[in-house]
Amino acid sequence: MRARKGRGAVSNASGRFEPCARVAVDDGWPADDDAPPPRIATEVTMETVRTVISHNASPDLPFDRSINPYRGCEHGCVYCYARPSHAYLGLSPGLDFESRLFAKPGASEALARELSKPGYRVRPIMVGANTDPYQPIEGRLEVTRGILRVLDAFSHPVMITTKSDRIVRDLDLLGAMARRGLVSVAISLTTLGPTLARTLEPRAPTPSKRLTAIERLSAAGVPLVVLAAPMIPCVNDHELERILKAARDAGAVGAGYAMLRLPLELKDIFTEWLDAHVPGKTRHVLSLLRQSRKGALYDPSFATRMRGAGPHADLLAQRFAVSCRRLGLSRGMPTVAALRGDLFAVPPRKGDQLSLF
Repeated sequence: MRARKGRGAVSNASGRFEPCARVAVDDGWPADDDAPPPRIATEVTMETVRTVISHNASPDLPFDRSINPYRGCEHGCVYCYARPSHAYLGLSPGLDFESRLFAKPGASEALARELSKPGYRVRPIMVGANTDPYQPIEGRLEVTRGILRVLDAFSHPVMITTKSDRIVRDLDLLGAMARRGLVSVAISLTTLGPTLARTLEPRAPTPSKRLTAIERLSAAGVPLVVLAAPMIPCVNDHELERILKAARDAGAVGAGYAMLRLPLELKDIFTEWLDAHVPGKTRHVLSLLRQSRKGALYDPSFATRMRGAGPHADLLAQRFAVSCRRLGLSRGMPTVAALRGDLFAVPPRKGDQLSLF
């Protein structure tokens, strides 16, 4: 199978819940091997939501609640751990994940209702835990911006993860929230090489644009963390130190990293990508991943799923720690305690009775 221009996944295999599977076969008819695969248009479906805050109890995550403005992601990052979630929609974690998207245009209204409930308890909300809140369709739908407006109005702490420079559009909100200690941002930077980026994450902004976004956010006083993630053995892990230095020089004050995770259908999707783009490395890359995942391509254990275990994973962890010390970067995402929750207040609504005191 051949890769499509502008898409990360090579195929569109059925998800694990589908009763029938799509399998490509040679039917014996002559094929034009030089013809590029047909382009796939992006489709966006609008979802009606009653609630938008999702909760988790994972010990690996520095937050217990999150909001995802979109399902699926047009950035098309082939390594995205969120791809298998598209199977719950009856769609493929392959090309469907990056071309058949779902947006939540009523998310801001639903969020305001949830935050206004009498029993609500404040904890920082992560925006973009699963798919990127600043993917291309955000430019016209502005679902993420609507969510930030609500969080700003309620003085609610928020953490944002993205790999898009589109986030600088919201500097007016982010700068004001940063001055009150309400926001931190993590920018994902997988590689500094534009050629590798075009195949790994074909519709994401270039590495240079992300570094510029770090500069602009940092200049506005927004606390910035760079995420060198995922680190892929023999593909981009040799860039770890250069990524951290470039981000520090641009204004990042902290850093995190993660080793590539390949849950469920992602194993086959990523293997197809290796065969299509770096075929000479396929066996070696997968071998090093197995050595770091207890002999399997994926180990879901909480203690090691983000970093892996074994000689290769341990060396990567040591390199990260040494680089952070040398560059003066704090390690990991900002802690929940770093953001203020004491400013939270439900804003008055039109028609509310005013207090006498």
